[in-house]
Amino acid sequence: MKRTIYNEEHEAFRAMIRDFIGKEVSPHFEQWEKDNLVDRDLFRKLGALGVMGFGIPEEYGGSGETSYKYQAVMTEECARAAVSFGHYSVSTGIVLPYLLNLTNEEQKQRWFPGIASGDTMLCIAMTEPGTGSDLAGIRTTAKLSEDGTHYVLNGSKTFITGARNSELCVVAARTSAPSAENRRHGLSLLVVPTDSEGFEYGRKLDKIGLKSSDTSELSFTDVRVPIENLLGEQDKGFSYLGQNLPRERLSIGVGAAAGATAAIAFAKEYVLERQVFGKPVAAFQNTKFVLAECATEVEALQALVDKGIELDDAHELTPADASKIKLFGTEVAGRVIDKCLQLHGGYGYMLEYPIARLYADTRVSRIYGGTSEVMKTIIAKDLGL
Repeated sequence: MKRTIYNEEHEAFRAMIRDFIGKEVSPHFEQWEKDNLVDRDLFRKLGALGVMGFGIPEEYGGSGETSYKYQAVMTEECARAAVSFGHYSVSTGIVLPYLLNLTNEEQKQRWFPGIASGDTMLCIAMTEPGTGSDLAGIRTTAKLSEDGTHYVLNGSKTFITGARNSELCVVAARTSAPSAENRRHGLSLLVVPTDSEGFEYGRKLDKIGLKSSDTSELSFTDVRVPIENLLGEQDKGFSYLGQNLPRERLSIGVGAAAGATAAIAFAKEYVLERQVFGKPVAAFQNTKFVLAECATEVEALQALVDKGIELDDAHELTPADASKIKLFGTEVAGRVIDKCLQLHGGYGYMLEYPIARLYADTRVSRIYGGTSEVMKTIIAKDLGL
């Protein structure tokens, strides 16, 4: 089906991103996968391209209020080329919106120019060993000094994406004890420079996929965080953490649709070339039927995702809408990519083929950003159940 959400400007942007990927990413991506880290300079090159500061006002070096469609185009082009920009989507798509919504004027002047240029990358530290999705159980503490000039941060985090390539880390910490009526009370968000004394990297975690994006354990030992680095108001962090979840879950749905679309393209190319019993794999009825089923499912997913993008642009995307997109998108992507790998036969299990990497990378999409089970709970609640 013809997509209608993009105009000529978006397609010109797509061509620019496709050219950038061909020149600056694809030739190096295999090495980045081996290193478990993209080249830090990639983000400065993206900054020069003007895509690091979506939403940052122009006076701070950003592009101003910009449709999410541009970030969706970037996701689609990365999937098409079977590459990634490391933790770009975390920094720009997940963490930056917190700063856009919560920073004061002094903080904007201090942080936004570097973020827009790619000199300052962002990560966020919420998950702790033993807490998972239960953010109210956070035990990392940030105690205000007696003179009120700084917080003293102590604790540990795990599963933190992009920390080794970031200059600033938004840390969720407990600044007050929870109340008997509300265990979510008392959390705050602190913006912590990653070169702070006492800020330590633990293990670089070895994942089954998303190899070019580092995932680490972090620890904080008496880290002094200036009071000027408090994001928003003290003790209101839990409510802030929920504000950007619809956009985050939409972005995961966009990635799922892009990945599934790419998987079909990879499979189609392979079955047209691969010969079995004297004829192309594409000539067998089973191959045709499998790809026909995959194409139909992805068309339905794409329609749902595109509707979500339009709703996001109109500031009307609800938590339940985003949950439906993420749930359906990641489940469809899992099925479709698995079927496309099967059509590759044994070669589909070899990492030299992009379908293998896509298969491994996609599995976590049903976990991060809220598990499929959490999505079902949100949707059920919206149904009044």
